[in-house]
Amino acid sequence: MLSESSFRRHRALYLGYRGGAYLGMGISVLALVGLVAYILFKGAPYLSFDLLFGDYSFRSVSLLPAFIGTGYLILISLGIAAPIGILAALFLSEYAIAGKRIVGVIRVGIETLSGIPSIVYGLFGYLLFVFYLGWGYSLLGGGMTLALMVLPTIIRGVEESLHSVPKSLREASFALGAGKAATTFKIVLPCAAPGILTSLILSIGRVLSESAVLLVTIGMVVNKNPPTPLSPGTSLALDIYYFSSYGYREEAAATAVVLLLLVLFLDGMALLVTKLLSKGKGYGK
Repeated sequence: MLSESSFRRHRALYLGYRGGAYLGMGISVLALVGLVAYILFKGAPYLSFDLLFGDYSFRSVSLLPAFIGTGYLILISLGIAAPIGILAALFLSEYAIAGKRIVGVIRVGIETLSGIPSIVYGLFGYLLFVFYLGWGYSLLGGGMTLALMVLPTIIRGVEESLHSVPKSLREASFALGAGKAATTFKIVLPCAAPGILTSLILSIGRVLSESAVLLVTIGMVVNKNPPTPLSPGTSLALDIYYFSSYGYREEAAATAVVLLLLVLFLDGMALLVTKLLSKGKGYGK
């Protein structure tokens, strides 16, 4: 047993660690609240219907082209990255043999891709899609570059969701005579759906807030509603950069409010989806 002095020392360390954790959490929460309050205070008074959905002209700017461009980017990037990421995570979690050299190479590749700065992805997209393939500045090239950027995040998130499914469910399925594929796609994958959807929603948030990649791939054409994904365009994050660079300070602040609210909405949706889909599952409680 611990002596009284040792007990007091351990208790003091515990209280110190706990106090430090609460202090760090409080500072983080205050920083977040302060940032959100500042952006709302600066930009909310300038929000209007004309700014959000009006016609773009030299006298009055509009976010409508950015909404259209952002929608294209989300559809293209998630349409490519989501199926590839889910299938790759299924392979690594359910089919890959631990210790195999190829599995180690794949994991190193995923970790390396997740640590590459976004501007490097942008330069790669510029060289491949804009220059080498001859697409020029286009939403398609920007969306495919974003797909490469969010792919490691999706793989890691989906793999963690698959690992959270209890092993007993797999064993029960095998005991009832189900094969590997049936167990994976009819038991494991549906049970991991909350985490998978959360990963996809958070990836959308990253696509919304990305700007460095898009600066060199989609052209930042702010006054054009892109009729096709092969046209140049803009996004909400790029509009903030454009407006602040050319003297539209109020419009830039209002755009920041819109982008912030969208990101907060997606974060809330991720929490809500996880809670609703995990309800009734013992492992998700």
